[in-house]
Amino acid sequence: MPLFTLVAGARPNFMKIAPLIHALQKKQREGIALEFRLVHTGQHYDKNMSGDFFEQLNIPAPNANLGGGGGTQAEQTAAIMVAFEQELMAHRPDLVLVVGDVTSTLACSISAKKLQIDVAHVEAGIRSGDLSMPEEINRMVTDSITDHFFTTSEIANNNLRNAGVPENRIHFVGNTMIDTLLAQMPHFKKPVGKPFDQLQAGEYFVMTLHRPANVDNEESLRELMEAILDGTAGLPVVFPVHPRTAKNLERLGIAAPNLHLISPLGYLEFNHLVQHAKGIITDSGGVTEEASVMNVPCLTLRDSTERAETIHLGTNELVGTDPKNLGPYLAKILADSWKQYKGIPLWDGRAAERIVDILLQHYH
Repeated sequence: MPLFTLVAGARPNFMKIAPLIHALQKKQREGIALEFRLVHTGQHYDKNMSGDFFEQLNIPAPNANLGGGGGTQAEQTAAIMVAFEQELMAHRPDLVLVVGDVTSTLACSISAKKLQIDVAHVEAGIRSGDLSMPEEINRMVTDSITDHFFTTSEIANNNLRNAGVPENRIHFVGNTMIDTLLAQMPHFKKPVGKPFDQLQAGEYFVMTLHRPANVDNEESLRELMEAILDGTAGLPVVFPVHPRTAKNLERLGIAAPNLHLISPLGYLEFNHLVQHAKGIITDSGGVTEEASVMNVPCLTLRDSTERAETIHLGTNELVGTDPKNLGPYLAKILADSWKQYKGIPLWDGRAAERIVDILLQHYH
């Protein structure tokens, strides 16, 4: 009976893992003999990761929490590698499945391969070409030692081919993050209280910023916020904000009647806001995928993206990091002349089923 170990390191990873758990549980109900363990590396400590979080996603609590958070990149990588090696020796699986591009993805892949355990990478092959992003290094190193590459787009397939990966190890399956989005859409719920009770559908913006280049340099942050407030025509701008960024904004004296700084929201509440927004302003990769599928205009405040399909076929545009670029894009959103979602191949809610079918062909 095969044993699969599924690894998640940060909250968004669980959105990518949840559909895989559901697909594995379905196979078990159908009488197929398999086991799986869910391992949380503890890379991101998140007070919202309570029982409610796992209940919302309808997944069991992790079998193990490695407590690998905190410290520098190197300290965190090392702590996760050491703890995960012990987990693997105590419960040796046939395959380790990692998702995305966080530190845990890299660390757990290395620990597994050094113990000669196969690795599958979900979201393999995506590239930004920007080595200043830690995620790009995580992706490249993970893909250099992966056995099974599960991809979200033809662009990713080509990146892997160009790197010399044999065709029979590249599996174009779709996007498990979108599996979760489509499954959870009927359960989205509007957040309660201020400022949410005053928001009108299609009459507000949602923004998320977390990259150091955007939030840690005070002058850049000031210029960016001024450009956003100037360009949004007085419509509410709802900004779930990290405490560190909130302090920076406070110190800079950035405030406006239409700027609403709020605490981070749960998955169902945040995506309700995205679904009904006039537009999204973000520096996150995952949000661009969700906004595209929900056909909501999206601006990415970065100079490169590893999710080019959200630009070619989705509703995303790469604005860059110069605040002066923002105005024309915002004007286009306000004029309701934004491009429409064209449909991204295989982003249909069934990626996890395809992945599990392929795994069972190899390990059963």
